[in-house]
Amino acid sequence: MPTTKVTFLNKKGYQLCAKIDLPLKRNPYPFVIFAHVFTGNKNLVASKHISRALTMNGFGVMRFDFTGLGESEGDFADTNFSSNVEDLEAAAEYITEKYMAPSVMVGHSLGGAAAIFAAARIKSIKAVVSIGAPSYPEHVAHLLDDKREEIEKNGCAQVNIGGRKFTIKKQFLEDLQAQEHIPVIKNLGKAILVMHSPQDKIVGIENAANIYKIAKHPKSFVTLDRADHMLSNKDDAFYAGNVIASWVKRYIEFPALGKLDTDKQVVVKLEGEDYTTEIQAGDHSLIADEPESFGGNDFGPSPYELLNASLGACTAMTLKMYARRKKWDLDEVLVHLSYAKTNKYEEHQANPENNTSRIDRFEREIELIGNLDDAQRKRLLEIANKCPVHKTIASPTEFATKLLEDEDWIIEQHG
Repeated sequence: MPTTKVTFLNKKGYQLCAKIDLPLKRNPYPFVIFAHVFTGNKNLVASKHISRALTMNGFGVMRFDFTGLGESEGDFADTNFSSNVEDLEAAAEYITEKYMAPSVMVGHSLGGAAAIFAAARIKSIKAVVSIGAPSYPEHVAHLLDDKREEIEKNGCAQVNIGGRKFTIKKQFLEDLQAQEHIPVIKNLGKAILVMHSPQDKIVGIENAANIYKIAKHPKSFVTLDRADHMLSNKDDAFYAGNVIASWVKRYIEFPALGKLDTDKQVVVKLEGEDYTTEIQAGDHSLIADEPESFGGNDFGPSPYELLNASLGACTAMTLKMYARRKKWDLDEVLVHLSYAKTNKYEEHQANPENNTSRIDRFEREIELIGNLDDAQRKRLLEIANKCPVHKTIASPTEFATKLLEDEDWIIEQHG
């Protein structure tokens, strides 16, 4: 995922630090602005993995640190809910100038409430998503209950939030109390998706119910079952990002994607410094990659995993076709595969220390589910070895390779 670090100025002249995450192999569309949790930053698990899911679906994402947090300038003690909304507006102006006008706003926790308020002000925003958001901004004040009297009396106090100390001033509480959330949500005029976990112990799920009740259609709700408030499990964050990507497509018209063109059956394209590879097979687009341990992004199966998948798919289809023709009761086929290079059996038996003689070995374990007798199962095992991909791999093979602009083929024969 290509990521660019940028800075932009907010209304008060402070330099805010942001990351622009772009899709790997296409122009970004649409653009999303992500607002992080109260006292959080752009690099939290939820921020990173929601962004990753969105960019894998073609979105561009801007995630930034609010004033006084993370790498952004300013004093957090001088900020409030209103300044967060202004920061989101400044982010939208920057994205519009440098890339394109943002059309989606996503906010987490208090950032979700700020995203709703900002979306109401930004004309280009067509859809807004709140994740674990309070239904009214003042809800966050409950985190300060034990310090509230001190804040009211002395004008400020140090509070511990998530194991870190922050100075909260009286103006912060006054600003929260001044926010009129009901008319903002009610008159939003944008599609809204409310996401919340029933197990959220920081912001109760009744907040999601309140937002949903106040909002007008089009509105949707998705439960993030078993997730915590921070979405600290990356799988929960990644799931949320994928749901958002699917939901947004209902409300924003996406440009048609051009296909890789070839007069062959398959075309493969690799560009840039990573290993993430586009594959166009007929009308179907795929992604191949290498695992992170090999220097890849792990955005798709590796070439050998695709080879295993091809053999497994062909095996399952062949068995299903044969059983259907015989009218046998085969309900389900599962094919478990692995590939490795192993020593030639005869040479290994004669000289176990010799590791130079290697052969390709496919291991294929087949589960047959259905009302089949032993003879039928034995016959299906024999048929598995007759699947076309199996026969192709096992047969003598000729590779003809040339550069596109050349006329001469290089021919290699094997087997």
